Amino acid sequence: MTKLYTFVCALALAFLTSCQFSENIYINPEGAGTMEFSFDATELMKIAGENTSQSNERAIDSTFSFKEIFEAQSDSIAKLPEPERAALEEMKDFMVRMVVNPETNEMKFNLITEFNDANELQDMFSKMKKLQGLSGQNVQQNPMNNISNDNYTKLSYQYDGKIFNRKVEITDKELHQKMVDSLSETMAFYGSSSYKLNYHFPKPVKSVSNSKALFSDDKKTVTVEYDFADYLLNPEALNLEVILED
Repeated sequence: MTKLYTFVCALALAFLTSCQFSENIYINPEGAGTMEFSFDATELMKIAGENTSQSNERAIDSTFSFKEIFEAQSDSIAKLPEPERAALEEMKDFMVRMVVNPETNEMKFNLITEFNDANELQDMFSKMKKLQGLSGQNVQQNPMNNISNDNYTKLSYQYDGKIFNRKVEITDKELHQKMVDSLSETMAFYGSSSYKLNYHFPKPVKSVSNSKALFSDDKKTVTVEYDFADYLLNPEALNLEVILED
């Protein structure tokens, strides 16, 4: 499971360093579409500097699905502890695109899944947090937990063909504040990181509730970008309601 291990380790490291994160949703006229979570860890590669460029590591440009891994490694996966098997099982409908080039310091990853109904958009963050556990990294202090955590936040999406909603609700403010306090010493790592929403709709957008929203020329794409550190402190900042034209 070399490809999977490479992806999981990179995923764990990405959320502990300066990276650019994007949440991309493409909705077609029938309401189905694609959701893609992307992170650009090129800055991490640049920090590694000459140690990376002079290493014997090969460039990677690979696309694979978790379903393929299940089929090819079924015997090995069957021997994993139940929590690890369950984490992999939840990813069965996802595909991964990895691009890692030591010579150019490029490191980019896309996690992609399709949906039949935008109301069934999966919470990628919950699934990725479970997946990170396979790398042996301590995810308890991982800032990713502040984006969406089953214990104190809830991320949901709704779409009826006219109105699209993205909503993060802090369900336990006291527990959330404890996590915020625990991150005070590590916030400096995320000073140059950003979190961006890129939502593509089948019709032009009439209005967006978030004041930071930008539109494409055809008004079918909405982009909202936020400092990652600020988003960790206030995950509700990227809540938005998008109303499409008739």
